[in-house]
Amino acid sequence: MVDVLENKRAATRFRILVEIAERQPAVSQGEIAEAVGVTSQAVSEYIRDLVDEGLVEKEGRSRYRVTKEGVDWVFQSATDMRRFVDRVTDDVLGSVQEDAAIAEAALEEGETVSLSLSEGLLHAAPGDDGGATGVTTTSAAAGSVVGVTGFEGVIDLEPGHVSVVQVPPVRSGAVTNTDDIAAACEDAPIVTAAGVEAVAALREAGVEPTTYFAAGEVAADAASRGLDAVVVATQDTVGRVTDALRDASVGYDVTQ
Repeated sequence: MVDVLENKRAATRFRILVEIAERQPAVSQGEIAEAVGVTSQAVSEYIRDLVDEGLVEKEGRSRYRVTKEGVDWVFQSATDMRRFVDRVTDDVLGSVQEDAAIAEAALEEGETVSLSLSEGLLHAAPGDDGGATGVTTTSAAAGSVVGVTGFEGVIDLEPGHVSVVQVPPVRSGAVTNTDDIAAACEDAPIVTAAGVEAVAALREAGVEPTTYFAAGEVAADAASRGLDAVVVATQDTVGRVTDALRDASVGYDVTQ
């Protein structure tokens, strides 16, 4: 069990460290006490222990800063909690999860179905011939939505790829690679834009973006569902886009 979930003291230490990091260097123990739900005296005692352990350093009266060791401890605890939540979500709750799918034929409630992804959407077909199966929780006509639970196996899926095309910010001059943008987007089912300049460049290239909100996250989600995607992004926003793609473990390339 993760320490911060196993005992109250570790959980309180974690929360106080996070609150200090958010407020540093000017730290109000009263505000932290209110946020965490303990007394100011308790916060003072916790901070004194954290200073003694080298997780927090005192810079003056009511001035504290989380040390590198403190950051590492918070990061490791947060990582452990995330892994625990992922295990609960995937392994424990996954077996009772219900999801929606497109019925590929008429289906009755309680029927075993094979599951697949097509155009980024979950599909259910009669039988158990596929690598992933489930059981319907509703009846449905062909082409309509059916509920599915009791998932077993793994859906055979080839992840999509994301191409990131950079365009200059407005202060750096006009976009000159509209032909390359049009070619990159020609067969892409998902095209997103990060930045006003990117939207304008796409429209100049004759392409209307699928969305210009959360461009990296949308492209990453599409790729995880087997769809290729193109992100046109200003040089200022490319880092945020690639961060989202790396976080989702999605393959991508960046061109100018």
